[in-house]
Parts: sequence; structure tokens; C-alpha cells
Amino acid sequence: MRETILSVGIDIGTSTTQLIFSRLTIENRASSYMVPRISIVEKEVTYRSRIYFTPLLSQTEIDAARVKEIIQMEYQNAGMKPEDLHTGAVIITGETARKQNANSVLNSLSDMAGDFVVATAGPDLEAVLSARGAGTDQLSEEHREVIANVDIGGGTSNIALFQKGKLKGTCCLDIGGRLIRIEGGKIRYIFPGILRLAEAYEIPLREGDTADERILYRICERMAEQLAMALHLSPADRVHRGLYTNQGNMLPDTPGIMALTYSGGVASCIYEDEPKDVFQYGDIGVLLARAVRQNRALQAVRRYPAAETIRATVVGAGTHTTNVSGSTISYTSGKLPIKNIPVLKVPAEEEREPAGFQDTIRKKLPLYGTDGVLGQVAIVFSGDYHTTFAQIQELARCIAQGAEEIIKGPHPLILVIENDIAKALGNALNVLLENGKDIICIDGIYANDGDYIDIGEPVAMGRVVPVVTKTLIFNS
Repeated sequence: MRETILSVGIDIGTSTTQLIFSRLTIENRASSYMVPRISIVEKEVTYRSRIYFTPLLSQTEIDAARVKEIIQMEYQNAGMKPEDLHTGAVIITGETARKQNANSVLNSLSDMAGDFVVATAGPDLEAVLSARGAGTDQLSEEHREVIANVDIGGGTSNIALFQKGKLKGTCCLDIGGRLIRIEGGKIRYIFPGILRLAEAYEIPLREGDTADERILYRICERMAEQLAMALHLSPADRVHRGLYTNQGNMLPDTPGIMALTYSGGVASCIYEDEPKDVFQYGDIGVLLARAVRQNRALQAVRRYPAAETIRATVVGAGTHTTNVSGSTISYTSGKLPIKNIPVLKVPAEEEREPAGFQDTIRKKLPLYGTDGVLGQVAIVFSGDYHTTFAQIQELARCIAQGAEEIIKGPHPLILVIENDIAKALGNALNVLLENGKDIICIDGIYANDGDYIDIGEPVAMGRVVPVVTKTLIFNS
């Protein structure tokens, strides 16, 4: 059994806006006499749009109307309609996510995105998607090495670290090619964080100055050094901690990085010859690429070619956001798809004991209400501690008591479990509640507090559902 679902990836970045369409093939990999094991077996990009400069009305506002025109035109060029799509992601990334109207831009695209395409942002998610689009996770698994991808865009540099194919950490710094902009031979804009970096190292840099290549290369060298520090390839200086986006977390210092890949618009100049006019893009991206390429600390580890550079994030968005659930699931017909469901995560230590499990759900549920009215929420837990028939019956009773407010309310009871117990648990709850509540109980999916999930319409003859786990974090 093979089935094809269509996906879109839309990336609205600091420098560029682009989209792709892709075809995802799912297949049952189990034999005829086993429980179905359905997974995504092929991912093929079927259409790549032109790469557009992201239209802005000002330094603080995106031109939402123009962005929508671009997306509509590329849908037409690809011969696609929103209703053709099953899944995908609209990602607003980098410095663009900090524009005043970032949310409204995504809302304006909602009618172009189909019923099940998600709108997401957040530096951690961007780091993972760009790394997967660049093929870093596969390189790490194939070479059994610790490899980091550095996605250097216009406004931020997103780093994702993989060990033998497994994600080990992410971080994001305010380092990018368009954080200094050049127009008419003059410096027209300097990002405040880069201005502070210049002041710390006594580099004369002011808006309105002539764009002097030698001076601007000095600040690019410092920016490249900050990337090396973030990768723990050189000691951090006194200003390093202040360059993380939204005071975000640093990468773990172990495991030690053995190799690097680069993606993003700046990466095109790292892997290829730089243009004769270093300011031809109206920014310092070409000089930053040169500084990264020549930095000794970054040169000390192997550099692998990336599968994608400037298109890495959009390819990741279109082909790597979607998972399929386990095939032992339970759901009420007609209740899918659902989207933008916040996650209530029950920690493992609370999951072990029935009393702790119930109390955690009761205490956390009020966080998901507005003016005393509870909204939709997905209760997420591992399911590792309730695997026998008796334990699953006990778990059903715990959920029925802890989630009583949901059960009495208008929304379905949504349960997302990592372990393969969803069908048995869903059946137990239906019996316990006498089939009086709509229940969606799926497994094989990991999510955490702060995440949102979308659950699509069942595929593969109703055996599985496509699921997108995402983080809706808009930088402030």
C-alpha cells in the first residue's frame, strides 16, 4: 500500500521569500501478518519558486499584500490550489519574525495554505528545518559523526547540532548578512546588536558612513568569531552572550563538533566564488561569507557540502515538518483535521503515579483557558509506564478523572502518546465513558510544553493520521 500526499513549504525570511511544493509517499512497511507500520518513505520536491527579496514597507513592517501576491503567483505557476494540499508549513523566520505585523502576515496567507498547512515561527524550529533541508542529519548518521549546520541568513544564524543523526541542541544568534545594509555606497542601517559588537571592539561604524570594505570586513570577522564561539570552537568573549536571539540558550558544550555544514543565503558565497561587487546585494552578506570561510577556528573542523543552501529552510519546511502517527490509533470520525492545538505535557515523573498524573492535568488545564473558558488542548505523555491491559485500564481512569473539565466541555478529548498504546487506551476510554465523548487518541508522536500540533485527515485507509508538531514563537 502506497499513498501520496502533497505538501507546501513557504519561507518568509529576512532577506528572501520563497516556496516549494513536494510529494510525500507513505507506505506500510510491515508484512501482511503484522500490525501495519506506516511511514514516509519518499520525499520529492516537485516545484521550486523563484527567490524574491522579502518586501518591506519599512524597517519594522512587512508588506503583507505584496507577500500574498508573490505566493498567489507561485501557486498559479505551479498549477496548485490550496485544496490540493494535505500538509506543509508557512515559516516566518529570522529578523522578519520580529516585524510588528508578523502575525497579521501569516493570517493573510491562511486562505492560501489549505485546511491543513500550518503557520509557524521560532528560531529553534528554523534551526532544525534548515539543518534537515541541508542534509546535516543524514550526513551525521552516515558518517557517525557530530555535525552542526550553521544556517546564516539575513537576520539570524540558526545552529542545529546532530550526533549520529540525532538532534542534540539548537541555538540562534543575531548574526546575518542584512544586519548592515548598504545603499548608494552608504551604510543605511545597522542592527543594534551589531553596533554594540562594533563598539566593543572599537570598530568605527555609523549609519550614514561611506561603505568602506575594509572596515565592514573587520566587523564581519568579529561576527564569524561569534559563530565559532557559539560552536565551542573558540572561547567566548565578554559580548558573546548578548548576541543570542531573545537571550536564548547556547549549544551544549558536549558532544564536541567534528564537522560543519552551512546553509542560508550567505552559505551560497561560502561554497561558491564571491561576486566582484561585494555590495551587490545591498548588504554585508558577501563579506560575512568570506570571513566565515577564512576563520581559523571554523577551518579547524571538516566542512561538508550542504544538500541545499539558500533553499534549506523552505525545503525543510515542505518536506520535514510532517510525521505520521502510529497505526494503532483511535479517533472519532468527522473530527479531523484539527489545527493549532496547544500541548499539555505530563512529565515522566508525574506519569508514573496515578495521583500525580491526575493532579498534573488538573493543575495545568486552567492555563489553556480564556476568561474561565477552556479551549482545545492536547494531553501529551510518554505512555511508557502503562503497557499491560490492567495498567491501561488504570490510565483510562486517571485521564477520565484528571481531564473531567475537557470531558464535560464541547471539545474532543485529544491524547498524544509516544508509546504504541493509543488504540487500547482509546477503546478503554470509550468503554469507561460509554461512548459519550469524542476522543482522538494517537501515538508515535513526540511533543512538549510550548508546542502546538496539527492532526490531519486520516490517510492509508484510515490507519494513520499526518501530524505536524510546531512551535509558534514570535520574537519580541
